[in-house]
Amino acid sequence: MRYIDLAQRCIADISSGKLVQNSRMPSLRKFRQQHLISMTTALNCYQHLESLGWILAKPQSGYFVCGQRMVNEKPELIAFQSIMTAPKLPAVDNYAQHNNSVNKAIVGPLGVARISADFIPLDKLQHSFRRALKRQGNNISFYPDVQGEKILRESLSTHFKSYDFHIPSDELLITNGCMDAIRTAIEICTDIGDAIAISSPCFNGLLDMLAALGRKVVEIPSTEQGIDLVQLEQHMKSKQIKAGLFCTSHMNPQGISMTALQKQHLVKLAETYKIPIIEDDVYIELAHSKVMPLPAKHWDKHGYILWCGSVSKTIAAGYRLGWCWPGRFAAQYLQKRQYCNQGVSSPVQLALADFISNGDYAKHLKKLRIAIQQHTLSYQNYLTKNLPVASKISSPSGGFVLWIQVPNLNGRKLLELANKVNIDIRIGEQFSTRNLYQDYFRLNTGFTITEANDKDKGNQEEVDKQLNKLMELIKLAS
Repeated sequence: MRYIDLAQRCIADISSGKLVQNSRMPSLRKFRQQHLISMTTALNCYQHLESLGWILAKPQSGYFVCGQRMVNEKPELIAFQSIMTAPKLPAVDNYAQHNNSVNKAIVGPLGVARISADFIPLDKLQHSFRRALKRQGNNISFYPDVQGEKILRESLSTHFKSYDFHIPSDELLITNGCMDAIRTAIEICTDIGDAIAISSPCFNGLLDMLAALGRKVVEIPSTEQGIDLVQLEQHMKSKQIKAGLFCTSHMNPQGISMTALQKQHLVKLAETYKIPIIEDDVYIELAHSKVMPLPAKHWDKHGYILWCGSVSKTIAAGYRLGWCWPGRFAAQYLQKRQYCNQGVSSPVQLALADFISNGDYAKHLKKLRIAIQQHTLSYQNYLTKNLPVASKISSPSGGFVLWIQVPNLNGRKLLELANKVNIDIRIGEQFSTRNLYQDYFRLNTGFTITEANDKDKGNQEEVDKQLNKLMELIKLAS
């Protein structure tokens, strides 16, 4: 097709250096005139280049060259037969996870999945907080509504409607972050000792939570399309599991998103076997493309999907605000919250409702998606140049973590070496209850690293320093 031919020509120009990294691409109108093509063909060409990671669209500014895209082999998706296991707390010994001199946990830019404060729109949020406090007035003396402030639920409903995902505001419950939403869902859908199906690898925080709650797990292998639904159905049919817990979009750590067909099949399985599925969608709005994937909940007509999300990854983890749309389990969910929770901070809810309803949240997301896509590309290129030969690096569909496989890596040795020099890192063993992923590790990409033509001072230097040191430690641990 014509637009693909033109895209290949642009890729050749970027690879040869004719089009320089960070330079502006010709406007769509000029590109159309240069090549005597229709505007539709020009737009298709640029969108194709953007989907491949060669260029980025910046709002109100145009399209810019990302630089030469290094193609990496993806980490292996390990196939295995699922069995019931019991997670331990913690999932793996964290060795020297504390600085003995100050007894303070190691928290660096490479371990916890979070964005730099540089990308948090503090001024806009502060304005929203001031407006919210003024409007709340003397009502601040009341306990918050256990279900959540109506104005926030309505703002979230309107916001997600723009993605063609329709949430009845009166069916939404506000929580203290996504993990809080998931914990309540686990507690109402299962009992101590029950088994829950999870993807493998699985976010280590969920494994630790399941261990603390006394639940067992059945790890389901990941596939290019999402997860092994054949094995999942086998465990549903045998009644070995009481629920499922899956991140369906931009999974942490592997970065895979279930296809729309997989999500529809997942919903069908839940309905057929009447087994609830808890959907962890904390990364759903952080796609590396312009289109947000629809969650499995979109196809749920009988309420077996409990959809959970938050602003912890999109705005800031410190606000501790999330939500759940619990479907047919709404009454049990609300009752559990009434007995075990006194609601979520009203000022935070009202401020975020203001931030969303006035359009600042949507604008912030557009900028953030561009930033994390560019960061992911920068980290991939850095790692390709600096990791041992034959290392494999994920190409996530969204979010800001990379899943990396290094030949002959001793993950436990890497963790021990890293903690000795106060570098926070997550090794592959922490993402499974089984003897898997020994030569894998996960890396947060939410902080800027220095490019050759970008020598800003500040926190960025600390990120570079830790990343360079980590590369040295990987060689020692391989």
